[in-house]
Amino acid sequence: MQGPTTFNAIPGQDELAGMERDLSFHPSVNANPKSLAAEQIARFNRDGYLMPFRFFSESETADLRAYFDKLLAKYAAEGKDSYSISSAHLRHGRVWDVLTNPKIVAVVTDLLGPSAIGWGSHFFCKMPGDGKTVAWHQDSSYWPLTPAKAVTVWLAIDDADRGNACMKYIPRTHTLGHLTYQMKETDDSNVLNQTVPNVEQYGEPVYVELKAGEAALHSDSLLHGSEANTSNRRRCGLTLRYTPGDVKAYLGWADKGVVVAGDPPAHWANRPRPQDD
Repeated sequence: MQGPTTFNAIPGQDELAGMERDLSFHPSVNANPKSLAAEQIARFNRDGYLMPFRFFSESETADLRAYFDKLLAKYAAEGKDSYSISSAHLRHGRVWDVLTNPKIVAVVTDLLGPSAIGWGSHFFCKMPGDGKTVAWHQDSSYWPLTPAKAVTVWLAIDDADRGNACMKYIPRTHTLGHLTYQMKETDDSNVLNQTVPNVEQYGEPVYVELKAGEAALHSDSLLHGSEANTSNRRRCGLTLRYTPGDVKAYLGWADKGVVVAGDPPAHWANRPRPQDD
């Protein structure tokens, strides 16, 4: 089943301004983690990210990449670009399977707690020489969620390195609260419509270099972005978004939720696996 088209849209400033949102960082507290070490949870709280994780074998990764190749070809045939495969778990059973993968969920729940909702799945695919950047931003600034407790799993479909514009983080910026951003609505080279200026003041970036099948996790308030891919290699990643069940979603975003751990909260949907593929 395909969700409303508003699922793929970034809310406007006026819409966000009318929402009461808590955008402060909420540290993970877990005295008995099952998959992560206590040191990893402390590092996530301190730096805002963890990497790398190996969730899929080489053969599983190759199969997943082949699936994405077919999916991308289907979208391209419909006149859509390589960034348009968003909220994919609502339409594609294979993506729903990745979102609910027990290995991924085990790590996520060590950070979020026993109640967890998977609500987002978006392929960020930089084609060779596509020229598009993802400007420095905080996810929490344009998501209609409160409080800001979400975690993103960035799963590499292709090898990602500096040569083909891997993602980059600025550590510890997740603790700074909501950072002022500038709108860039007329900038066609920017995948997003906003950017946080003067990020040099916050420290040096860390490059998220991953082999296909590996993943990195980051807080929704961590500054991150990526440069244009000027290489002859594709760089695709699947972003999987999770949040604790006590988080409230505006603008109908709760309707794209999938309960991946714990009892279904009353205010989140629990979407079934699509049967289209």
